[in-house]
Amino acid sequence: MKKTFQIISAACIVLCISAFTVANKTINEGYKIGDIAENFSLKNIDGKTVSLTDYKKSKGVIVVFTCNTCPFAVAYEDRIIDLDKKYAKKGFPVVAIMPNNTSIKPGDNLQAMQERAASKGFTFPYLIDESQDVFPKYGATKTPHVFLLENTKKGFEVKYIGAIDDNYQDPTAVKTKYVENAVDALLERKQIEQTETKAIGCSIKV
Repeated sequence: MKKTFQIISAACIVLCISAFTVANKTINEGYKIGDIAENFSLKNIDGKTVSLTDYKKSKGVIVVFTCNTCPFAVAYEDRIIDLDKKYAKKGFPVVAIMPNNTSIKPGDNLQAMQERAASKGFTFPYLIDESQDVFPKYGATKTPHVFLLENTKKGFEVKYIGAIDDNYQDPTAVKTKYVENAVDALLERKQIEQTETKAIGCSIKV
């Protein structure tokens, strides 16, 4: 009886540690400012694979974790499109990644992503993190959640993490455009004044 209790207790401890690790993998770990982002290879809505290394000739990449079903993400769609239209030609294109578990959020599956991208006229890749391996590496917790990467001699260096701007509800009431300010600073070879902000949105479904 005692041995059985010890086995059960040990199993419970392992499960608790595993749960703690998974939770912290999503919430507490991830890239910090100055870190070098690893390469990723994810399926795009056109069926092709897109990798971070595909952008080695760019000045950087605006990585946005977003989805179809989150009201915050939907509210920012036009602004994400505008970011790509404004900065892709200047060397900082947008790469959108859908991180949600589609068994929990079927409205974020690949077909739904294709339909949403077509209806909105997305001008950028819309990738699916099917194995959910990429978003924890970044430390993304919300949709949307932005990671601005600069292409340096060391690799793609994280320069900004957080929200797109300071007002998700009304784009006309935005006072500070965090991502635009950060990209503009990099283009002008200036110091980014605000490198981190709190991402506002829906939690990523795992």
